[in-house]
Amino acid sequence: MVKEAFYKGTCPLGEPLEIPITVDEATDRYLALKTKEDIRNYYDDNGYVVARNLVSAELCNEMLHQFRHEVKPYNGYIYRQASANPEKHKFTKTNYMLNSILNLQSVNSQHFPNFRKTGIDILTNKNIQQTLTALMGEPGKLVQSMYFEGNPVTWAHQDCYYLDSERDGAMIGIWLALEDIHPAGGRFYIYPTSHKIDIRKNGGDFDIAFHHDRYKELVKKIIRDFQLECTAPVLRKGDVLFWGGKTIHGSLATFDQQYSRNSITGHYIPESTRFMQFQTIVKPLQLKKINGVNVNFPKDLDSAKNRTIMKVETTFPKSFQFAKKVAIKLFTK
Repeated sequence: MVKEAFYKGTCPLGEPLEIPITVDEATDRYLALKTKEDIRNYYDDNGYVVARNLVSAELCNEMLHQFRHEVKPYNGYIYRQASANPEKHKFTKTNYMLNSILNLQSVNSQHFPNFRKTGIDILTNKNIQQTLTALMGEPGKLVQSMYFEGNPVTWAHQDCYYLDSERDGAMIGIWLALEDIHPAGGRFYIYPTSHKIDIRKNGGDFDIAFHHDRYKELVKKIIRDFQLECTAPVLRKGDVLFWGGKTIHGSLATFDQQYSRNSITGHYIPESTRFMQFQTIVKPLQLKKINGVNVNFPKDLDSAKNRTIMKVETTFPKSFQFAKKVAIKLFTK
């Protein structure tokens, strides 16, 4: 009996989706990309590319170890990806951290010394940086990062709606698999060629502060109208998926709760450009050069001032979050 090569799941529109289970070394389209030019051409045509075996298994295992020993037992507040607010851990029924970490380079090294250091080593990894340079045409600088264990199920979106280079769409995201990602565990998905479509900008009736749901529905409409096809590539430990700021992407639902999706995301902009937030705000960066790469340290909790700000946020969360929404609305009119 021939073993099925696909897991049967559903795409973000609720339609059936065949999710590949394993990599066929002989036919894998990404392994066939032999040169930097091949990788760049595939990326330019499709809006994404996968680089196999880019980060060593040893470094991935070290990151997993530090997460499980330093981060997971912690019962205090950490800034989170989905809300950008400080929160305590939330766990799935199978004990996976659900609310992913925002900016692992900025976590408090008093609590997470090795997690922070290893995370920065990965985000500034030579192989990742060389690929970014090939795709951008110049070195990249890190503006944001995330760490996932459980699956918050990210909606279909373009990064440029939230953050980007001042050169529209020039930001590149990376998604590093720290373990083999099971097709039922919340695979990263991409809509190839979607980077060639212009979508409404952040502001007015589509601003993030008070009309975020309208933007989410618009993206779904674009997918339907342009008949875009969803793909969720096999990502094994050490594989890295690179995608552009205008490429529609997200994470599939978890179809089987026993599976985790330990992974790191990084967002990089070309070294020569400024950082843009919500397509209107030029945001200053708190840069330090590490391993030859400029790394942004937003709300760095090694700073006493930022620890005080977090204390205010956790003491008066509703007031602080509403004030933040109003401020964003004023900037995205």
